[in-house]
Amino acid sequence: MGALQSRLMLAAQNPADLATRAFAGALETSWGALPMARPLGLDAVAFEMLLTRYFPAANDLSALAEAVPTGCEALRADEYDDLLQLLLDHRGDAGDETRWLAGAVAAACLGGNHLWQDLGLANRAELTDLMKTRFPVLYARNRANMKWKKFFYKQLCNQAGVNACRAPSCQVCADYAGCFGPE
Repeated sequence: MGALQSRLMLAAQNPADLATRAFAGALETSWGALPMARPLGLDAVAFEMLLTRYFPAANDLSALAEAVPTGCEALRADEYDDLLQLLLDHRGDAGDETRWLAGAVAAACLGGNHLWQDLGLANRAELTDLMKTRFPVLYARNRANMKWKKFFYKQLCNQAGVNACRAPSCQVCADYAGCFGPE
């Protein structure tokens, strides 16, 4: 757990809550990758609402920013926007929390680890639970239990008409073990 995530969890209303942990993990992963005015892709008002609801003791965002090392890579904005739109198009409800989670998942997809790790979750099963409850259509589409980040990018490729698998089906694709193998 990084410095920002640790500080957020200390400020959390409910540190055991799955959404709370995902927000803290995604903020840790993406801090500095998005402009400060758009953490997790949210405008300042929505971000303040998220902080107030989930991290009420985190009242000094500038102090939180000091906890994160500088030199983060610039966000791949188009990629983030595509991922965010994919998640928003398949969300289970129009509530703030689900919209914010779409931003968190999209931001965490740009991290270098497994998606569940970049979201600060304990394991892949927790991410699957999050997908099942918040993005049920995407959850249902992932019938073969592909790793989530790879699944999202495959969905984007399919939307763009790009056939990522060169074989006629994933079961005979040379990358099958990489997409469906153990974490």
